[in-house]
Amino acid sequence: MTAPTGVASVAGLLGDIAGTGRDASRGGYSRPVFSTAERDLVAWFTDQAQRRGLDVETDRNGIVWAWWNPAGAPLTGSVVTGSHLDSVPGGGAFDGPLGVASSLAALDHLRARGSAPARPLGIAVFPEEEGSRFGVACLGSRLLTGALAPERALNLTGPDGTSFADAARAAGLDPRHVGRDDEALSRIGVFLELHVEQGRGLIDLGAPVAVASSVLGHGRWRLTITGEGNHAGATLMADRRDPVVAAAAAVLAVRDVARQHDGARATVGRIVPVPGGTNVIAGRVDAWLDVRHPDDDVTAAVVAEITRRAQHAAAVEGCTATVTEESLSPTAHFDAGLRERLREVLPGAPVLATGAGHDAAVLADHVPTGMLFVRNPTGVSHSPAEHVEDPDAEAGALALADALAELLTAPA
Repeated sequence: MTAPTGVASVAGLLGDIAGTGRDASRGGYSRPVFSTAERDLVAWFTDQAQRRGLDVETDRNGIVWAWWNPAGAPLTGSVVTGSHLDSVPGGGAFDGPLGVASSLAALDHLRARGSAPARPLGIAVFPEEEGSRFGVACLGSRLLTGALAPERALNLTGPDGTSFADAARAAGLDPRHVGRDDEALSRIGVFLELHVEQGRGLIDLGAPVAVASSVLGHGRWRLTITGEGNHAGATLMADRRDPVVAAAAAVLAVRDVARQHDGARATVGRIVPVPGGTNVIAGRVDAWLDVRHPDDDVTAAVVAEITRRAQHAAAVEGCTATVTEESLSPTAHFDAGLRERLREVLPGAPVLATGAGHDAAVLADHVPTGMLFVRNPTGVSHSPAEHVEDPDAEAGALALADALAELLTAPA
């Protein structure tokens, strides 16, 4: 499938940014929020939006908005689409940027059809969706909706010790003004996010595009095990209080506990020994835990059992362990009425749940929200192996355009 004349191809748009944020050591892309790579992507989006005559603004929480409003109508109750541009460390090329590029292409489709809706259409780019720099996923949408207190957000720190407040200030934001923004939120009458599928549903179903039903409840916790730092050569094995050994046992417990609960997913994706010297017994280990399950009570039970086992593993090694919640999102069910409208517009699209978190899930508590997924033939995401075939990318943009056309006909 190729894009009609006057419509930018999704592949072409993504090709424009294919060299931005490449990670030579990890492979794939590393585009943390407010980094040079992420700022370059925001500049690319701003340029693309302005080329299309859209009005572009950045709000006090760092969300970038681009507005198509040919009738000059009030922005309250607009149709909004979009996604994010930041990535996990060593992530794929499509997680986030596919939704942004598809939003631009969908707008081109609407214009090529001669659409001139009375209701405004917005494209939103949310910052720190992945939480790869400051540890809290969907940070921009959480601040917008008030799901995260601004005081807590400003005090978050990245791996290099930089606070969110300082990084936001360097990016041109005023930290004094971050937080719930009812005016910006009121502009979203309905939100529809397109995203690469993060799983194998569409491969097995043989379809290029799906409608989302829900997002699994999930959260992130920091596991801190404290022991006694010492010399690797001068300390006998019997005299050690080694938090790395306790952390190893705790990681195995994470796997074992998750396997005991059908449908649970639990992951330790980052472990940091402190001080981190090769010839040093660490004094502390920090590990980050991700737990997900459709039933929020099961998520809580999994975390509680992991905490118990981690504390036992620490005690065996003469260490102590604490588990601290960093973020928690309950299972989000997308608006049923909107989902049925999307199924009518896209009759061949299956309905799928997802285990991955999204800004759309945060917004779902406040406005009618839906999602579209585009087939990923590898079934792999958060990895350089993530992929979307060009014809599927164009099919996704066309599906998004069809859905937006339907939503733009409805009153605010």
